Amino acid sequence: MLSALITDFRIIFERDPAARNWLEVLFCYPGLQALLSHRFCHWLHILGVPLIPRLLSQFSRFLTGIEIHPGATIGKGVFIDHGMGVVIGETTIIGDYCLIYQGVTLGGTGKESGKRHPTLGENAVIGAGAKVLGNIQIGNNVRIGAGSVVLRDVPSDCTVVGIPGRIIYRSGVRVNPLEHGRLPDSEANVIRTLVDRIESLEQQLQDLSSKQSAADSLSSELSAVGAKTTVGENCQLRDKEIRQFLDSSGI
Repeated sequence: MLSALITDFRIIFERDPAARNWLEVLFCYPGLQALLSHRFCHWLHILGVPLIPRLLSQFSRFLTGIEIHPGATIGKGVFIDHGMGVVIGETTIIGDYCLIYQGVTLGGTGKESGKRHPTLGENAVIGAGAKVLGNIQIGNNVRIGAGSVVLRDVPSDCTVVGIPGRIIYRSGVRVNPLEHGRLPDSEANVIRTLVDRIESLEQQLQDLSSKQSAADSLSSELSAVGAKTTVGENCQLRDKEIRQFLDSSGI
């Protein structure tokens, strides 16, 4: 346990550029304080001590804003950054060197007994506000985007985003855990692909309309020109709205 505590302390200096000295880390980092308390509570829980581990974990929750059940198993070098609102369930297993941000829930999905909480592999990164629910396996080097809801197993070396969470990137290369802000934007890519397809279809329709107009009478041609003008104005309006949507910060 002492070795794990030392690793928990050292990993903060590696992953947080705001960590300046050991006194600041010891007294001002609730994630470290919660882990210190949990490791003692978990030891009492393994020994079968009744009530006391839960009382101590509730006191730690009051001080740090981080709720960790004494039954949870947490590896060494885990960093809970900021940590307010983090909830870790009883049968959760967290591998070594995981990075967890504020608002994360590692919880269950029902009232079933036994293993009902997730298992995280090594070097996993769980973004702010993400929810990982149920007895599922999260592989090594997995990145879960902020606000995602993960309900199924995730293989190693993958990136998961969305509600429900879906795998958008696979790689055999270990990722930098601090690059959690560089997630692919699958929604934007799909929307842009659809827009390109729509523009291609509109161009084909315009070509067909032009050929048809050449074979029509003068009056029909004039009517077609008027109709195309209206359609063109509507298309320009829709294109403007789509471009504003694609260029917005939400995509």
